[in-house]
Amino acid sequence: MPELPEVESVRVGVHEWTAGATITGAEVLDPRILGTTSQRRIDAAAADGFITAVNGRRIIAAERRGKFMWLTLAETPAMGTVGTDAPGEQRARRAAEIETPELSLIVHLGMSGQLRVHEVGDEIHRHTRAILRLERDRPDADQPRETYELRFVDQRIFGHLGVQPLVHASGRLVPASANHIAADPLEAAFEPGLTITALANKRTALKSALLDQTLISGIGNIYADEALFRAGVHPLATPARTRKSRLAAVLDSAARVMGDALAVGGTSFDALYVNVNGESGYFDRALLVYGRSGQECVRCGTEIAKMTIGGRGSHFCPNCQKPPRYR
Repeated sequence: MPELPEVESVRVGVHEWTAGATITGAEVLDPRILGTTSQRRIDAAAADGFITAVNGRRIIAAERRGKFMWLTLAETPAMGTVGTDAPGEQRARRAAEIETPELSLIVHLGMSGQLRVHEVGDEIHRHTRAILRLERDRPDADQPRETYELRFVDQRIFGHLGVQPLVHASGRLVPASANHIAADPLEAAFEPGLTITALANKRTALKSALLDQTLISGIGNIYADEALFRAGVHPLATPARTRKSRLAAVLDSAARVMGDALAVGGTSFDALYVNVNGESGYFDRALLVYGRSGQECVRCGTEIAKMTIGGRGSHFCPNCQKPPRYR
């Protein structure tokens, strides 16, 4: 499952290609993509509703909180509202009039979802589930508007698309279904002090607490293991019995390791995770403990161990991450 760095890598590319573009058409090739992994029986009218909701909307930005990504949409004013202004003035006026976001087009990548940019007329991949036809101004005002497509490709159909209203949650507008998701360590709304206080009240394993998206979002199995190793904290440590300075060190390590991963496009273990240009990340080459059970620790040479915590495989160094000793 893509974690924060992988989703952010996709978001950056999608934002570059979509911000300011208008959705001039949409096509749902497989209505199951409008459901969830637990609900794939989709009413036939759902596709029409999705198309109607997004068609003609202008994309303000591609945004993300944790592992949750969406496009903010606004209503595009009718061309008649711009009067007789010159083309450049028309664009400026349109931009000013549609500043306020109204809807979100949520994009859940799941384990195999990809957003890919294509020229109109490119061959359609057999796993393409939906297509957005986009149009945007070119830098040269004398050139015709650029037209292209953003396609959602999902081999296993673990991802999904949808349209939702925006609501205020933890300092910003987010899709309604994400209102319970906490801020992540890489966004401006993140408050480390409040997160540490919330963690310090938990009596579950610290590894499990790091995966709780209502406490801190964006951290998945890979980066939880890497953060705990960098901070020298055992995954079974109990947050409520761990010094706050050590909890702070784990959060700082999580932000740093995800930042490092983001710098190289995230972690790709197969061809299913790619960014908008079809390129894979390669942070897997820099992983220190995750997926390295039985290998030597890069710090001390001790064999990396693996245990199951909360149903998730957890990798750690028994020497660098001493088991907690509580009296």
